[in-house]
Amino acid sequence: MITKIILAILALVAAPLLGALITGVDRRITAWLQSRYGPPILQPIYDVLKLLGKEPMVTNTWQALCAYVYIVGAALSVVLLFTGSDLLLIFFVLTVGAVFLVMGALASPSPYSQIGGQRELLQMLAYEPLLILVFAAIAMVTGSFKVSAVFEQTRPLLYDLPLMYIVLGYALTIKLRKSPFDISASAHAHQELVRGVYTEYSGPFLAMIEIAHWYEVILVLGLCALFWSTSVVGMVVLVAVTYLAEIIVDNVTARLTWRFMLKSAVGMGLVLTLVNMLWLYAQ
Repeated sequence: MITKIILAILALVAAPLLGALITGVDRRITAWLQSRYGPPILQPIYDVLKLLGKEPMVTNTWQALCAYVYIVGAALSVVLLFTGSDLLLIFFVLTVGAVFLVMGALASPSPYSQIGGQRELLQMLAYEPLLILVFAAIAMVTGSFKVSAVFEQTRPLLYDLPLMYIVLGYALTIKLRKSPFDISASAHAHQELVRGVYTEYSGPFLAMIEIAHWYEVILVLGLCALFWSTSVVGMVVLVAVTYLAEIIVDNVTARLTWRFMLKSAVGMGLVLTLVNMLWLYAQ
């Protein structure tokens, strides 16, 4: 019990700080790939601190509530992951937060915010079935949906579920709004003049959404780390290589349409899942 409390506190405090540093490194590598110097690694933290000092302004009180629920959902999902909870529960909490983000965007009369919210819903329709397939595959190997059951394995999940890791990477590219699937919002100024689903958020509420995104980055990388749970070094290497691949893909691909995203996500996810399950049964 004490261990879980310590892990929960660690998740609440350390996760957003680590997520901010990873976001800063992401920006520096992206700048290097684009032949520019880029901002300091701590720039995401500076941005959030500046936003927290601004006057709160929202189009309506419902939008403020949605920002609070979104950050609580993101933080709670990371706490559940760190404490070895149920993968389906983590999925549910994460989905509730994402839905409230969309509701906050749709609560504004801005056409940019409305379109961003609608596209965010489409992204959810694309990545959520993939996450369910990945969690189901993990449960087939471990015999449980518990995160703690993964760490009881003596063999990395990546050996048994290599294609499911590709499915997870595909889903996480959509979840993190990385190109070519950054249709609801984009972090690149050259690609997005209006920030889609984030358009009507400002000040402390935008800061909360940025912090929630840091939590989600850690959650995403934590799910990736589960595929090499037998070694801390292996987890770090796998996560680093995966995120570096995400950054490279983000910078060398152009935005695709939402129709292609849905078709490719469902088609690719089902095919790779079927092949991996058949291979698993054949062992």
